[in-house]
Amino acid sequence: MCCSGDNPAGEIEAMAGKTVTRADLCEAVYQTVGLSRTESADLVELVLDEISTRIVAGEAVKLSSFGSFIVRSKGERIGRNPKTGEEVPISPRRVMVFKPSNVLKQKINQALIDGGGREESDQ
Repeated sequence: MCCSGDNPAGEIEAMAGKTVTRADLCEAVYQTVGLSRTESADLVELVLDEISTRIVAGEAVKLSSFGSFIVRSKGERIGRNPKTGEEVPISPRRVMVFKPSNVLKQKINQALIDGGGREESDQ
């Protein structure tokens, strides 16, 4: 990813329209914070591992101004095979849900209004 370290908003624009990978996050930390590439990768991995561990344990992870990752338990229910119409039991399971914060929702909508990939208002 080719981004200048003095323009974090430019990094976000460069990522717009594509899937952001771990490598992209590591590079953004490297460019913005100034850690070595190895330290940046370790930091990103540490944060993602901590979030994953908490979610697997069934805990909600709330990141201020970003959103919440919540684990919900779904009970057993009856589904239907769309081809045959046959009723099929769907076993109970846990699912992860992401609920964006109001701040993130506002930024997303502001970016749509501005016609670009970054938020430019004074929020």
